[in-house]
Amino acid sequence: MGITTDKTKEFRYESGKGIWFTSDTHFSHDNIIRFCNRPFKDIREMDEILIKNWNDRVQPDDIIFHLGDFAWGGSQIWNNILQQLNGHIHLIVGNHDEKNLRQGYMKYFDSVEYQKHIYIEGKSIYLNHYPFLCFGGAYRGEAACWQLFGHVHSKPESTGLDISRLKVLFPTQYDVGVDNNNYCPISFEEVKRIIKDQQLSNSLIRK
Repeated sequence: MGITTDKTKEFRYESGKGIWFTSDTHFSHDNIIRFCNRPFKDIREMDEILIKNWNDRVQPDDIIFHLGDFAWGGSQIWNNILQQLNGHIHLIVGNHDEKNLRQGYMKYFDSVEYQKHIYIEGKSIYLNHYPFLCFGGAYRGEAACWQLFGHVHSKPESTGLDISRLKVLFPTQYDVGVDNNNYCPISFEEVKRIIKDQQLSNSLIRK
């Protein structure tokens, strides 16, 4: 399996309109329903709702960054799901993706990488499947780099093993996974508002 990416392209966007983020869809992963207490009776219902939620928000010409753990299973599942999804998809590889990536459906992704640094409206944003305790630009105050991540399946009622560790996150970090975002992709504008609110809350706490 080869990682595909256009190294000549600089991921800078003057506007955040039509740019989306998501993670941890785990399409066709039966056990994830039980592990994360997802409100679906089976994988068929889960896949149908996740696809509908995706396409209700993401338009065909939009850009969406998927931060890992896309699907569970082989080529048939990946091909079937990918053919149904809107948008230009950039995949950040998650721990469940590595063994399932095949050249046969790499054509559905605009890029596939283990991490990515992008700029939207001048804002520096680091994308990785995992939340980091430190990363470049994290300590720049109002100009701090944001980090968007997945993996931890956070949500208010979550009891996952990583949840207690998330207390040490920077206010400029956010879990874009579907479990944390009503099983939908989240827009750049929504992320921007959430992080600004987190920064404000953090500054009030420190005072």
